[in-house]
Amino acid sequence: MPVGDGEASPGGGGMAEKFRISEMLPLGLNAATLIEIFPSLAHPIWYVPAFLIGACIGSFLNVVIYRVPIGLSVNEPKRSFCPKCKAEIPIRLNIPLVSWLWLRGKCANCKAPIAFRYFGVELLTALLFVAVWWFLQTSVPLHLFLKPELGALLALWIMVALFVAIAFIDIEHLIIPTSFTTAISIVGLGAAALWPRLPDLSGWASLDPLLTDGLKQSALGWIIGFCGLWCMVLLGKLAFGRKKVEFAEPVAWKLIEPDNDVDPIFFEMNGEKTAWWDLFFRKTDRLILTASEVVANGESHGAGEVTIREHHVELPGGKTIPLDDLKSLEGMGTRAVIPREAMGMGDVHLMGAIGAFFGWAGVFFSLFAASLYAIAAAVLGRIGFGMRLPFGPFLILGALTWMFGGWKLAEWYFSGFMIGR
Repeated sequence: MPVGDGEASPGGGGMAEKFRISEMLPLGLNAATLIEIFPSLAHPIWYVPAFLIGACIGSFLNVVIYRVPIGLSVNEPKRSFCPKCKAEIPIRLNIPLVSWLWLRGKCANCKAPIAFRYFGVELLTALLFVAVWWFLQTSVPLHLFLKPELGALLALWIMVALFVAIAFIDIEHLIIPTSFTTAISIVGLGAAALWPRLPDLSGWASLDPLLTDGLKQSALGWIIGFCGLWCMVLLGKLAFGRKKVEFAEPVAWKLIEPDNDVDPIFFEMNGEKTAWWDLFFRKTDRLILTASEVVANGESHGAGEVTIREHHVELPGGKTIPLDDLKSLEGMGTRAVIPREAMGMGDVHLMGAIGAFFGWAGVFFSLFAASLYAIAAAVLGRIGFGMRLPFGPFLILGALTWMFGGWKLAEWYFSGFMIGR
């Protein structure tokens, strides 16, 4: 664990199956020996390596979650380090799950507290790896004879690992790396080829799907997921794309530079701060201020309209200053038009990735379930209307709900509806 990297019963298989296996084994190794050494793939013992592998992957995910959003390489530095004292963590103190508990959540060098999140990510990933193995065991008859569907295990493990990384990054930074969702989409297409039933778990398209059926459902799921949510984003931008703030008397506003490489620039007006990444999602976004006083780099520019874009600022009189050349910007103002998004494009790409794994039905179920989860979280957390709420974790929760039984619920509901008709 990178603690502090700021960062079923056995299946018999039958004689015919055993004979086929023995034909494929090297000389001197027969089916009986294999049975003695390795239990059936349906045996619960396989949950143990699944858990251990998941914990190790979770350890690496802690590095990813910390480093990727702030632009650090996951390879350099190679060793995990304490975010406080920057001391490297030796391998003996970097054991997944065990190290955090042994050190009682503190750095061994400077005794600075290490967030529970590091232990939580490792445990969550380990449990999800076990859950994926259970899902495959209960969905495909796994005995001694290896099947192509078993290849989907690796794809599903990659999916849940990236889901964990995306969820925690989105919660902390409100961003979803496109490289992660692209990888999930590609792996999802491969999983559909290995296990054509995966993107059509309810069997609504075909009860006995072939490879081409799986690929078609996967591609269709990606298209519906991506394009469908993209349309919702565009509609949301039209309806909620601008927040207008007005004051009877001029109030202070300014841009606040961060003290470190982790935090973003902040726009503050009348004491209310908004992070830079919450303002600018697309090139057309702009923050417009009606200012009674403008001071840029210590020089007064009078009164007028100030337009702030992601990479430059337009001052009264038409002067433009690139953001890299801006040392300070502040003033007084009575009105601001602040850009905002109903949903980010990262969620759109994530929805497409979910569709690549679980098809169009999984897309609709995941979106519906995610909406319910998000509403419940907003109510329980007392999150007011207009406040930012990361939607990615709820989409992921909806997709996992579909995989681990939601598709059976949908199958039951619509079959009952059709009977009622």
